[in-house]
Amino acid sequence: MTTRPYLLSLLATALLGACGSVTSQPAVPAQQATPVPGKAVEPLKAGWAANPIVYFAITDRFLNGNPANDGSYGRKKDGEKEIGTFHGGDLAGLTVKLKEGYFKQLGVNALWITAPYEQIHGWVQGGKAEFKHYAYHGYFALDYTMLDKNMGTPDELREMVDTAHAQGIRVLFDVVMNHPGYLDIETAQQLDIPVLWKGAATQYTLKDYHGWIDYNADKQKWAQWWGGDWVRAGLPGYREGGQDDLTKQLAYLPDFRTESTNPVGLPPFLKRKPDTHAVELPNTTVRGYLVQWLSDWVKEYGIDGFRCDTAKHVELASWQALKEAGTTALADWKARNPGKKIDDAPFWMVGEVFPHGVERDAYFDNGFDSLLNFDLQDSKLGDMAALNDLYAGYAHRLADGSAGGKAFDVLSYISSHDTRLYRRDRLIEAGTALLLAPGGVQIYYGDESARPDGPASAGDPQQATRSDMNWSSINPVVLLHWQKLGQFRARHIALARGKHQKLADQPYVFSRVYGTDRIVAIPQAQGAVSVPVAGVFKDGETVRDAYSGASGKVAGGIFKLEAAGTVLLEAL
Repeated sequence: MTTRPYLLSLLATALLGACGSVTSQPAVPAQQATPVPGKAVEPLKAGWAANPIVYFAITDRFLNGNPANDGSYGRKKDGEKEIGTFHGGDLAGLTVKLKEGYFKQLGVNALWITAPYEQIHGWVQGGKAEFKHYAYHGYFALDYTMLDKNMGTPDELREMVDTAHAQGIRVLFDVVMNHPGYLDIETAQQLDIPVLWKGAATQYTLKDYHGWIDYNADKQKWAQWWGGDWVRAGLPGYREGGQDDLTKQLAYLPDFRTESTNPVGLPPFLKRKPDTHAVELPNTTVRGYLVQWLSDWVKEYGIDGFRCDTAKHVELASWQALKEAGTTALADWKARNPGKKIDDAPFWMVGEVFPHGVERDAYFDNGFDSLLNFDLQDSKLGDMAALNDLYAGYAHRLADGSAGGKAFDVLSYISSHDTRLYRRDRLIEAGTALLLAPGGVQIYYGDESARPDGPASAGDPQQATRSDMNWSSINPVVLLHWQKLGQFRARHIALARGKHQKLADQPYVFSRVYGTDRIVAIPQAQGAVSVPVAGVFKDGETVRDAYSGASGKVAGGIFKLEAAGTVLLEAL
């Protein structure tokens, strides 16, 4: 049993579940700095897209609503730390919490879930050959046209989406156009891809995993997988990955050739796969297939938008094509389902472009409504002077017309599945800083409940950020705090889009005003405070603190109250 030379590096490389944490190049590659022809995003208007409050749940780690789907495709527990195995969370579990009103109580207006389409069936080496790494996170796609059985059934997906829509909550899929999953031994066996050594089915282990795959097998055998016209993989009959952002193989994952203008046929393994909706698409490129497969979920279920993984590793034209197809598909679904739609808001896309901050660039002219903001997590969120500088800077850059006359948005967070969880003993102050920030916000599951870190390995510490949701040990103080702030934010577009002004230093007080919507907030305050509100609320006007519930009238430009930790003032 031989191993191709590049596999020696692979054996020492952490096989990361999400690909955003494996690179650190500038946000916009040089070859993408000039926008390709595309449709510019229209100025933001009042509505959910101007104030997105997005809850991100790793579905498998959230709640097990249907234990009958556990262990699909022969997936098993590892009997150890269960770092990279499927834990049982599913679409039915999300529906349970939707029906309980959990997300509405947080003020959430969009639910981002991990990619629910079919993933590779088995496991690959995790970290430095330290654990069995399954595709529980949705980043190792196998069949884009089928629902992964561990996630549930088509009926369960439809019920989840319909339940969310009935509450005014959008549903966003995490999607990947940069790469499919690795070829794992279990999938190779099940789909008759003839590149395994004899005995692999029963003898492979975590430590000798790659020794059971014949990486030097004849190219005709490897052609039975995706094939060289579809991906770069450095295998017989496949091109090597490149050195630039657009053609490299992230973590040695096969790289889709989305830039190719050559039509391709259906990959051989999908032609043989008995349970697939994939069919030959005449005169269609790799990009065309992926766009069709992903937009079909929108057309069938009314998915409201996509969070696009590893966006800087796919050319802008592909993202523009996906946005156009998604927009058409969602409009079609809404026309056919007028009683189920929330409104007529168009399809929405947010991208992961590591390490993007709060700036407008070519991505916003090529399909993206928003980009993840990697800046806020590392800011001094407990320092009020620094926080004001951050708020003022964000508000100025995001103001309508400030970026060359074109509005744009970002999605800020404090914890991520690709980086780390924010300190669990600082979730009150960090949650306040996040939920009062200009722009859009993303709540990572468990930040609102003080979910602790989970098990990980030295070779892949990010796995610790993906622990099971702590339903049996929720911190009620933290949860109530996040609920109050989330509901307040949901009522006030001014927090996301308004003009920011500091009103006082001790305690730190600021206002945001957007049209007729106006708020005054104190991130940290306790006891008797006199809040300066002149220019925001008039003398004699009745004002309510949404945090403590206290209300009263403004006098002499001041509103007095007993602060209960945070102050959130709104017109009654």
